[in-house]
Formats: sequence, structure tokens, C-alpha cells
Amino acid sequence: MTNSTTSNDYLNCDGQIQPDTGDTTWVLLSTILVLGMMPALAFFEAGLLRSKNTLSIITQIVSGIVVLTVMWQAFGYSLTFGPSQHGIIGNLNHAFLMGVSYKDCSPNAKYIPSAAYAMFMMMFANITPLLMTGAYAERVKYKAFIIFTVFWEIIVFYPVAHWIWGGGWLQRMGVLDFAGGIVIHTSAGVGGLVCALYLGKRKGFEKYGGEFPPSNIPLAALGAALLWMGWFGFNAGSALAAGSVATSAVASTQIGGSFSAIVWIALSWLKGKPTTVAVINGVIAGLAGITPASGFINNQYSIGLGVVLGLSSYFSVVLLKHKLHIDDALDVSSVHGLTGIIGAIAIGFCSQKSINENGADGLFYGNAHLLGVQVLAVVVVAAWAGLVTFVLLVLINRFVGLKIDEAEEELGLDLVEHGEYAYHNIALTGHEHHYAQINDARDLFK
Repeated sequence: MTNSTTSNDYLNCDGQIQPDTGDTTWVLLSTILVLGMMPALAFFEAGLLRSKNTLSIITQIVSGIVVLTVMWQAFGYSLTFGPSQHGIIGNLNHAFLMGVSYKDCSPNAKYIPSAAYAMFMMMFANITPLLMTGAYAERVKYKAFIIFTVFWEIIVFYPVAHWIWGGGWLQRMGVLDFAGGIVIHTSAGVGGLVCALYLGKRKGFEKYGGEFPPSNIPLAALGAALLWMGWFGFNAGSALAAGSVATSAVASTQIGGSFSAIVWIALSWLKGKPTTVAVINGVIAGLAGITPASGFINNQYSIGLGVVLGLSSYFSVVLLKHKLHIDDALDVSSVHGLTGIIGAIAIGFCSQKSINENGADGLFYGNAHLLGVQVLAVVVVAAWAGLVTFVLLVLINRFVGLKIDEAEEELGLDLVEHGEYAYHNIALTGHEHHYAQINDARDLFK
């Protein structure tokens, strides 16, 4: 997240820079676009899952937005962007957004109101743990989901975002992450992989080769389309100003997503037929991977990076799901995690200060230091996210219970956890009776 400069510096009588209306408008619009990405993620995932788990994933993501918003207002923003405590975490000076102005700017965003910056960053804080839902989909109890999301946000996201964006120790070392390849995609991707490993495979994984039949591909395509649109707010909004850096980010975002998708189309075609799922996964992989670099690299490097992202994400799915039989349900570790890591490291090679004066030149422009700190940041964040995720899963499983049993998995989370069907006309007959029998059997052993 960088502070892009603008040509108009509006000063008040005390010589303080006042918000620029154009920049403020762009960031507010970007905030709305990123908010729209979360229900879009719900549609995308719901369409790719089985019909009996449609409502569960939508409920998890929408309720996650609500819970994470409350947390951000109460203490999350302050812990992330409050005065740094030894470079590790902020403090509670801005709890409940105290001192966060609707009129005055902040050190983190020189040309927009502090409150606009807080709301924009809240969307990043909200979407990060929700990305992991695709990895553990169809298996986790709703209560466990809520507990896991709350504590993962506090222990992983807030500190990591502070380290890199809030004046923490990695930012002081010169680490660059324009819109979240390390803070968001690396942490969520590694966390998702740990979840998939810990939970194990869903019933029927071997039968379908890990590729369970999607329930509603048009719904998934609609979600992907809305994610694609929202990603321009995600990336270009991170310039925090409507100028050349935002323009560069828009271009890189479209290029990265498109060239990655071309690779997925070609590879799926060589395998048999070009599928809709391959097209939309290819786009999402490219968008995720270009995210950290979108405000630092030129169009030509964006093309090369897009191709690398497409190849790496495609073959990562083949390796993890089809060779190692790891049930990352919607390939979060490959489509988000690996691509975020690659995009973050790519900054170390091809970042240009001429693109963004708040960035730095990479190895190709004579600065080997940047590559070193980028690799360090990826390793540290991946290790921290993986460790915390594992510990949380162990504790939740011991004290609350994490995974539904096989009988409940057969019925689906929609009925078991929420008592609803997404598609009543195609619901399997007898489920209500079967579920009642399960409850009766449990009562006998109480």
C-alpha cells in the first residue's frame, strides 16, 4: 500500500494538506468495489461447490463480513495502523475509530481523509480470512468457522498488515506490497493449505479425482466476473490517488489476469476441452498474482508475470490435488497463495521507481537488496500464517469441534448447519427424515 503523490496540494491555514476531492472520490469508489468482491467470492465459490453446500459458503462469507467489520471498528484498525509498538503491532489509541477524522488526512494517506483510508483498508482486512473458506469448504462447522476467523484475523492479519503497511519492521526494511500479495494472498493461501492438510479429504475425493461436480457454473462465472471488476478497486485503489500509479495498476491488473487465463485455456484445451472453470480460475490466478506488483511494474513485465502465474497455478493444482491428493476444495493455495508469493517476489526483480516514486528499483535495475527483503517477507509471513493456522485448528478441534462427521457431510452443510436448502426442487428426498434419525441416535448416547 503506497501513498501516491498528486499535483494538487491543498493546504489549510496551518499548512496541513487537505483532502483532494478527486482522490477521495476514487478511494471511496474503490472501497465499494472491494466490498462487492466479497459477495462475489461467495457466488464464485457456491457455484463451484455441490448444491447441498451452497448456502453454507454464502452464510460464512456474508456473516464473516459483518463480524470482521465490527472487529475492525472496535480495535482492528487501531492495532494495524495505530502507533507502532516496536514494529510488531499498533496500539489502541484509535479504538472505535477515535481520532480518525472525516476531514483531515493521515500519515498513511496524504490526500484523502483518515476515515476514507480506514474504510478502504477495512475491506482488505475483511476479505483476507474469507479467502480461506474455499480451502476448507464443505467440511467445517459454522461455530468453528466463526472462532477460527476471529482469532486468525487478530493473530495473523493485524500483525502482518502492520509489519508491511502500518510502519512495522518489514516496511522499515523496504518491503513492498502494493495491494496485498504478501499481506493477503500469501497469508490466506498458506493458511488454506494448512486447513486442507489438517482436515483431510472429503468423502468421495478419490471417486471424483478431487474435482467434485460444480452445482452452478453460471453462478460461479457471475461471481468471477464481479471479482474481476472489483479487482480494479482492489489494486488501483491502493494507489490512494487518481493518477498515473492508479492507471498503471489498472493496466497491469487487466494484463496479468488475461495472460494467465490464456495459459489456463491452452493447457485445459491440450488436456481435452477448454472448460469454463479453467477460464475463470485462470483469470482469478492472474489477478491474485499481479496484485502485489501492479503498482510497481510496467506493462511488458506484467505480460511475462501473467504467463508465469498461469503456468505455476495450473501445475500447482495438478501437483497438490491430483498427485499429492490434498483436498484444497477450490485450490486457494494454488490460485491465491502461490500466485501471491510469485507476484511479491517478482517485485524484487522488475519493480521500477519510475513507475511509482514511493517504490524502489528491483534487481533488473541494479538493486539486489529489494529482492532479498521481498523473499524474507514472503518466508516470514508464510511461516507465521502456517504456524498460527495449525495451532488454531488444533485448539478449536479439541475444545469446540472442527469438522462435521461423515453422515452430516453426506447431507450437506446447508441442512446440517443452517436448516435450509438452496435449491428445493432438486433437494434429495428423505434428507429431513435422515437428519432427524441422526439427531435421535445422538440423543440415545447423551
